[in-house]
Amino acid sequence: QVQLAESGGRLVQAGSSLRLSCAISGRTVSLYGIGWFRQAPGKEREFVAAFTWIGSTTKYADFVKGRFTVSRDNANNMAPLQMNSLKPEDTGTYYCAAKYPGRDFGYFGQGTQVTVSS
Repeated sequence: QVQLAESGGRLVQAGSSLRLSCAISGRTVSLYGIGWFRQAPGKEREFVAAFTWIGSTTKYADFVKGRFTVSRDNANNMAPLQMNSLKPEDTGTYYCAAKYPGRDFGYFGQGTQVTVSS
C-alpha cells in the first residue's frame, strides 16, 4: 500500500503564502489520484484539491480556487500544495490522501497543522 507523510505546516499571518509537501512512497504504480484534505477544529474533514496520478488532471474545492495549487513532483515523488492569500478560515490540519481506481480516498498521512492568524 501507499504511505504518505505531510510537512510544512506552521503559523502564518493572513495574506501569506505557505507550501505544504506530501512525500509519497510504497505502492504507487497503480494509484489513481492524490488529494489534499483539511479539518478545522470541531468540523468534519473536507476536500481541498486533488490530481490524477496519470495525466495530472486537477480538481479544487470552490473555496480555494485561484489561491491554492496542487501539483506532482515526479523527480522526488512528492505532491506539494502551494497556498497563497491565506485566510484565517484556512486554519486546520491538512492531510495528504491517496486513492486507487474505483475507490474513495482511503489512505491518509498523519497531517500537518496550518494556523492562519488575522
